[in-house]
Amino acid sequence: MRTILILAGLLSLACAHAAEPAAAVAPEPNPTAIVVIDRAALRAAPRESARQQVTLWQGDSLEVRGRRMDYLQVYDHRRERAGYVRAAQVRLLSLRPQDAPGLLAVVRFVRDTPGAEALGIGYAAAFLRAAPARDIDAEAFDALGTMAERLARRASSNRGKADDAVIAAHLEVVAAYGVAMRSVERDGRVQVCYDGDAFRRVIALPADAERKARAALALTREDCIDPATTPFERASLDGWRADVLDRVPRADLPGYLGNRLRMRSAAVWSSLAFERVRRGEPATEAAARALEELTGVDRQELAEDDASAYDDAAVRVGAVRWAAEPAPAKKAAGLAVTTAPGQPGETCIRLVDAKHDDGAPLLQRCTYGTVWANSARANPGGSALTLAVQPLDAWREMWVFHRDGAAWTVDVVPPAADAPDIGYIEFAGWLPGGRKLLAAREVRVGGRFSRTFELLDLATLAVEKRADKPESLSAFYRWQDAAWKGQTVSLR
Repeated sequence: MRTILILAGLLSLACAHAAEPAAAVAPEPNPTAIVVIDRAALRAAPRESARQQVTLWQGDSLEVRGRRMDYLQVYDHRRERAGYVRAAQVRLLSLRPQDAPGLLAVVRFVRDTPGAEALGIGYAAAFLRAAPARDIDAEAFDALGTMAERLARRASSNRGKADDAVIAAHLEVVAAYGVAMRSVERDGRVQVCYDGDAFRRVIALPADAERKARAALALTREDCIDPATTPFERASLDGWRADVLDRVPRADLPGYLGNRLRMRSAAVWSSLAFERVRRGEPATEAAARALEELTGVDRQELAEDDASAYDDAAVRVGAVRWAAEPAPAKKAAGLAVTTAPGQPGETCIRLVDAKHDDGAPLLQRCTYGTVWANSARANPGGSALTLAVQPLDAWREMWVFHRDGAAWTVDVVPPAADAPDIGYIEFAGWLPGGRKLLAAREVRVGGRFSRTFELLDLATLAVEKRADKPESLSAFYRWQDAAWKGQTVSLR
C-alpha cells in the first residue's frame, strides 16, 4: 500500500481515537526515532563491542522502547529486529499535531540536498502522519515527489559505481514508506523511475504553477515509458500526458520552466500526431500543436541543461511535420506518386507519370510505414523523385525513386546507418541537371545529437559534401528549395 494511503488510514485512526471518551483513550504509543546517518549499527547490547545485528541507513524509522546510557533501546519493524543504537545517530520525532510544522521545516531543509533523499522522505512521511488533514497541502507532496525523483535518477546514473550499495539501501528505506520505484530496460541499460504518486496529488490539489509544472514534467518523462508498451497503450498514455501538461497554467511561470513545458508538449503532440495517422484518424491538429509548442520556445530563456531536450523535441516534431502540411491541391502533371492499400497494415506506393497511371505504374513498392504523399518532390527532368516515409515514431526516412537505364528503382536513405535512435532525413532541393540533391539530417545516436546539411549524388546516394550550417555549403545556399526552407524545423 502506498505511503499516502497508509498515512491517511493513520490519520483516520487518530481522528477516531480523538472522538472516543476519555476513559477509552489508549495509552500514548512509544516515541519514534529516525536514523540520520548511513551505516549506523543496531547492536545486541548498549556498548560498542556488542555484536552488530543489522546495518541501519538514513531514513530508517525505529520504535523507541527505552534508554541505556548513550544508547536507545529500539525495535526495527521493517527488519523485525530489536536492539540498541547510539542516541547521537538518530533523532526523536514528535508526531503530535502541534509539532507538524517543525517536521515540515526539516523537509524544506533537506528537499534539495543530494544524498539526503531517504532522510527527507522519512521526515515527509512523519509530517503526513502528524499533521491534521486540513493542514496537508501540495507542498509536502511536491517535496516528497522531488526527493523520490532525484533518488531514482541517482540510482539510474550510478550503476556500477562505488555508492551502489548506499543507493540500493536508500531505495529499500523509501520502499518501506510506500514510495514505489520501477525499472525500465532501455537500450541495454536499466532506468529506475519513480511511479509519481506524490506528483499526481500535486496536480490534483490546489498548488502554484511552478509546483504543478514540476509535477507535470516528472509525470510525462519519455525515458520512463516501457519500450514494450503496445501501440494502443502508448496512444492512451500520450493522450493522458498531453492532458497533464495542459493542466498547468503557464502565464506566471519563469521563462525556463515555460520552455520545458513547451518542449515536452511538442514531443508528446508529435507522438499523438503519428499515432493518429497510423489509426487513420485526422492528425493535422496534433501536428500543428506540436509545431506551435516548438516554435513557442524562447531561445533566450533556454537553460544550458535543456539543450538536449530542445533538440529531442525538434527531431520528434521534424519527423512528423508533414502531418501539418496540406495535401497537394491537384495531381502533379509529371512524375508523381499515388498510394493504395496493400496487405493488412500496408500502404502501396505507385510511381506514375503522364503516360503511366495507377493501372500500369512505373514502379510499385509497399511498406508498413506511414507514407507522407504530400512530401513528394520530382526533379525538373522527371528522372527522380523523393518521398518521406515514416516507419516509427520520431524516425523518418527519405525514399529516392530514380531511373536506372530503362528501369526504375527506389533506394531508402535512413537518418543514420548505425545504432538508430530518433532522427529524420529530408529532401531540401535539386541541383540543376537533377543528378544531385540536397538533404537535411538530424539524428540522435548514443545520446548525442547531430544536424547536418548535405549534398548527395543521385546515382549512389553517397554524401559528397556536408556542413553543420547551410550557409557553409555553397550548393546548399544557392539551390535549397524555397518550400523546404519555409517548412523545415532544421533551420530553427
